[in-house]
Amino acid sequence: MSGQTKDILKVAMPKGRIYKVASKLFREAGLPIPSDFDDTRKLIIELPEVGMEFIMAKPVDVPTYVEYGVADIGIVGKDVLMEENKDVYELLDLGIAKCRMSVIGLPDWKPTMNPRVATKYPSVASAYFRELGQQVEVIKLNGSIELAPMIGLADRIVDMVETGQTLRENGLVEMESIFGITSRLIANRVSYRMKNDVIQGLCDRLQATLAKRE
Repeated sequence: MSGQTKDILKVAMPKGRIYKVASKLFREAGLPIPSDFDDTRKLIIELPEVGMEFIMAKPVDVPTYVEYGVADIGIVGKDVLMEENKDVYELLDLGIAKCRMSVIGLPDWKPTMNPRVATKYPSVASAYFRELGQQVEVIKLNGSIELAPMIGLADRIVDMVETGQTLRENGLVEMESIFGITSRLIANRVSYRMKNDVIQGLCDRLQATLAKRE
């Protein structure tokens, strides 16, 4: 694994909203992450004083970086873990960025034969409807999923819901909740063995901080 350096703990961090919440948690755990990094455009942030390096990534790419060992650990939503199914260790539920995966549609939706379902999460959606014994056609979209039922592309959608504000503004309703989502700390399997002391030490600090929050 070429990405595994003995001295520095490499952390794949999701850009955007989750990073800001995660960095706050890390600061509470005693890691001096400068607050001016919250809005940086840097892709690699070095923190030699704490022996860490952050790799700023798109959330969906975090498990890939960790699986291939270019990052030792990473922070990623449970939605991405369920969809990508990467070969990584899931170490800790950080309890941040809470939302849920749901089935959504127009309020007057009626069941049809072989309905179409649009989603960013085709694996999650396919598995869910398969478990229900329902045959659906899953359409993969990358953005503005809410449009699909509004313009007739799909009968329903499967997407994340946080407050439900976007749904309400577009005349959609949440029909079924599939599972709850929070961000998780994950680790590369080799890194977890080679850098167990430092990774477990970080886990312990984060767990203690989460316990104080509760």
